[in-house]
Amino acid sequence: MPETSTSLIRRLRGRATGLVVAGTALALAAPLPATAVTGQARAAAADPVSVMTYTAKERRDALAYWTTARIKAVGKSVDLGPTGPKAKPYKGSALKTVGRLFFVNARGADTWCTATAVKSANRSTVMTAAHCVRMGSSPGNTNTSMVFVPGYNKGNKPYGAFAVRSAATPRTWENDSLNDMSALVVDADKNGRKLTDVVGGRPIAFDRAVGGTVTALGYSATRPQLGEELLRCVGKTKREHGTQMIPCDLTGGASGGPWLADFDATTGKGKGVLVSVNASLDSLEPTKMYGEAMRATAKKVYDRAQKS
Repeated sequence: MPETSTSLIRRLRGRATGLVVAGTALALAAPLPATAVTGQARAAAADPVSVMTYTAKERRDALAYWTTARIKAVGKSVDLGPTGPKAKPYKGSALKTVGRLFFVNARGADTWCTATAVKSANRSTVMTAAHCVRMGSSPGNTNTSMVFVPGYNKGNKPYGAFAVRSAATPRTWENDSLNDMSALVVDADKNGRKLTDVVGGRPIAFDRAVGGTVTALGYSATRPQLGEELLRCVGKTKREHGTQMIPCDLTGGASGGPWLADFDATTGKGKGVLVSVNASLDSLEPTKMYGEAMRATAKKVYDRAQKS
């Protein structure tokens, strides 16, 4: 069933929901004891970036968890209705950099988002939405068993799978459901190769003016694709509700997918500069997609990841 994320209510100002899809399991984090509010915690809160890390064992377990059978099952577990008229199957040249991000969400359900490998100092950075990492306004509710599969298509994993080592989100997302974007750092693959050495990396732009044409991509949980194929919308960005918007009816599962500027959605040619990610919709039967304007906060999150 689709997840209607209450953590987004403060931020959406009338928009409907985030884009993660989820099953029916429910798990709530216990509140922190008062003794946890120390000088060290206050110092952490002053840091504009929050970082989660996963142990070596957790990363090994994540790779073992996401078997081909489990991936197939999670796609079949969610049906958000027919693919809308604005969302078209992507038919251009193979996009090695874009893939499915599988994880177990804070409620204990298998699910997925979309994510993109980007150019970075550590050659291991991936951009997605913050709600693909943790619930907004709920610091204890975080996702686990995170694995990025670039170039995913109909069960094929042509470039392997990369376990997520750490996930950086804005502190404003953790506390106030604002700035819905995240930068992940992934391990090398089983052959010791770093992510962008295998698939390349999209350039990323900050402080880009709103108003240009972009292609939004994502593994939407709509039929007949059900997350197995990459879908795309093309539209001109407009300012709305303090973020930016394009006409688009991608839905759950497309969360975190890239907004690419200077890109030909038909051929796959062009620079394909990442200027935002899929964050939220205007309704449960969407006509609009919203994404953050990537400014100073986003740059700090990206820099924390790429320099780690």
